[in-house]
Amino acid sequence: MDRLVKSGTGWRLGWNPSAAEYKGLVGGEDWALELTEAELNDFCRLLGQLAATMSQMAEELMDEEKIACEAESDLLWLEVEGRPNSFSLHFILYSGRGAEGKWPASAIPSLVQAMQALKVF
Repeated sequence: MDRLVKSGTGWRLGWNPSAAEYKGLVGGEDWALELTEAELNDFCRLLGQLAATMSQMAEELMDEEKIACEAESDLLWLEVEGRPNSFSLHFILYSGRGAEGKWPASAIPSLVQAMQALKVF
C-alpha cells in the first residue's frame, strides 16, 4: 500500500505505511499533526465508536437536544458534541509530544467516511 492522503473541506487524514515512526496524519483547515500507527488506530477506532453512539442517540433525543460524548485510550481522548446528525469533534493527544485539535460539524461526515476507507483497523 502506498502513501494515502484524503482531504475535504476542513479536514485531512493520511496514512504512510513506509514512514519510520509517524505513519498517520490528522488535520483541520489550517493545522496538521502526524501520529504513530497506534495513535492513528486509536483515533479511528474511538471516532468510529463515537459516530455510532451519536447515530444511536438520534432515536433517544428530541430534535432540539444536544449531547456530548467522549471516549479515550491511553494515547488520546476524543469528544463529540452537538446533535446526532451534526456534531463537532475535539481531540487531545496524551502521548509524548501532546497536541490538541478540533473539527467543525460540517467536516465530520466526510472525515468519518474517509476514516473508514483509510485502512483496516
